[in-house]
Amino acid sequence: MRFDFTDLRLFLHVIDAGSITGGAERAHMALAAASARIRGMEEELGTPLLERLRHGIEPTAAGQTLVQHARIILRQAADMRWALGDYSRGVRAQVKLLCNTAALTEFLPAVLGSCLNRYPHINVELQENPSTEIIRLVTAGRADLGVFADSVDAGRLVTRPFRVDQLVAIMPRHHPLVGRESVSFRDLLEYPFVGLSKTSALQEHLDHQAERLGRRIEYRVRLHDSAAVCNLVAANVGIAVVSETAALQQSREMALQHIPVTEGWARRRLMFCARDFAALPPYTQLLLDALTC
Repeated sequence: MRFDFTDLRLFLHVIDAGSITGGAERAHMALAAASARIRGMEEELGTPLLERLRHGIEPTAAGQTLVQHARIILRQAADMRWALGDYSRGVRAQVKLLCNTAALTEFLPAVLGSCLNRYPHINVELQENPSTEIIRLVTAGRADLGVFADSVDAGRLVTRPFRVDQLVAIMPRHHPLVGRESVSFRDLLEYPFVGLSKTSALQEHLDHQAERLGRRIEYRVRLHDSAAVCNLVAANVGIAVVSETAALQQSREMALQHIPVTEGWARRRLMFCARDFAALPPYTQLLLDALTC
C-alpha cells in the first residue's frame, strides 16, 4: 500500500468538504488530478473508499478507517517537523482553530497577535462555526481545538474557560427601549433588526432562539461584521444583538445605547474544547496556553 502525505491530505480535504470538487479546491489541486489520486488509492487498496451520492460523497467503512489513520499519521508528521524545527529553518506548524462569532470577532484578535509574534513558527487557520458544529467537528477529529459557548453540551470533550460573552441589544439613543435596565429577546422581536450574514454563528444562534419562540427575526439588512452592523443601528435602520465587548467599543464612537438581554442563553461562557488537552500536538498546547493566560 503506497499512500503518500499528499494522498492522505487530499482524502481528508475531500471528507471535510463533502465532495471531491471541494476537496480538490482545499488541496489547491486540479479536479482531474484529485479524482485520479482518489481512484489510484482505491485501486491500490482494492476496495472503494468513497460512496458517491447525489448530494456529495460519504466515506465507506474502509474510508472511515483511513480517515482515522490519516489524521494520526499527519499529526505525527507535524509533531516530528515541529520537534526538528530547531534544526531546520522555515519549519512551520499549522493549528486549525474552530470558533464561534464572538470568539472570532471580539476576543481572539486581542490576544492572537501577541501569541503569533511569540511563536513565529505557528500558523493558525481560524474557521467560524456555530457552537454545535464546533463540538461535532472536534469530536470527529476534524480539528484539534475549538472555542464554543457553554450553552451547548460539550459531550465527551474536555473544556477550559476562555472568556465570558454577554449579549446585549444595541439601539439609537432615542429608541423607545432606551432607559430599561434589561430587555427580553421576545420584546426585541417587535422591532426590525440589522443582522449579521447567514454564515454568522451568532446570527444562526439568534435565529434559533426566535424559532423557539415561534417567531422570526425581521431583518432590514444583513452585514458581514459587527462594526458595520453598529453603523446602521446608529443610523436608525434597526436594532441588533451583539457581544457587549463590541457594543462598548462602538458606543465610544457612535450614538448608541446597549441593554443586556435577559435570557440565560444571552450570558455565555466561551470555552476551549478538545478531545484530550494532554494529547494535543506540542505547538497546539503552546498556543492554547498562550491564549488562556
